[in-house]
Amino acid sequence: MKADIVTIFPDFFRGPLEYGITRRAQEMGLAKIEVHDLRRFTHDRHRTVDDRPFGGGEGMVLKPEPIFDCLQPLGLASRERRLDGAVGESVILLSAQGERFTQKLAAELAKLERIVLICGRYEGVDERVADFLADRELSIGDYVLSGGELGAAVILEAVTRLLPGAVGNEASTRQESFTAQATGGEVREGGEDTEKDGPDSTCGSNGLLDYPHYTRPAEFRGMSVPEVLINGNHQQIRRWRREQALKKTLRNRPDLLESATLSDEDKKLLI
Repeated sequence: MKADIVTIFPDFFRGPLEYGITRRAQEMGLAKIEVHDLRRFTHDRHRTVDDRPFGGGEGMVLKPEPIFDCLQPLGLASRERRLDGAVGESVILLSAQGERFTQKLAAELAKLERIVLICGRYEGVDERVADFLADRELSIGDYVLSGGELGAAVILEAVTRLLPGAVGNEASTRQESFTAQATGGEVREGGEDTEKDGPDSTCGSNGLLDYPHYTRPAEFRGMSVPEVLINGNHQQIRRWRREQALKKTLRNRPDLLESATLSDEDKKLLI
């Protein structure tokens, strides 16, 4: 996958791109990430990237010219072809007005050959960028940041770790919080994910928050690992983990239950 980042703060990405799975994916040749300094595409001696909005208002708005000029030499397909799905490319504008980024969207983007992330800044971006250049607007949450750089780093991390080979144990990415929203896996009684290759002692999240995890020592400062996880009964472990995932989701993110795939047994556990 090729990823291009358009920003006025290129040095910001020296940290996020040089650690963890993102760095590993680049070293393995699974991802190629290039950062473009928007100020290089200005045409005045002050390297101006923003201006006051027509009609008045507070703050400054990113100008369209540098952004269009930056993307032109990238050799992208037309916006119409990208929107039709004719090519595996997407130009994304990071914006507080955008669609909320989810694990499902991360999985969709991970299947593309190329993504371009335009980092908004100041009070916003000239709307012609959204209407005629970008093919989607994304937001990482219902809050406002000073710019899209943090959002771009978040999206790259979420997408890169889904590339085949980026994570050592790829099965682990199918058992994390929100994963079933991306895979569309079905649920058997007891919360078992039907996409699993064979029986084990785990269960997929199927749209819920992940279940609790424990490791050695089994006894730590008077705090014990639940006995069910030690007894070796995979069916009991699977049922316990599903129950705990349901309880945690109900407690922390009850909104997820509205779209999660629940079995009859799940519904009984929620009563």
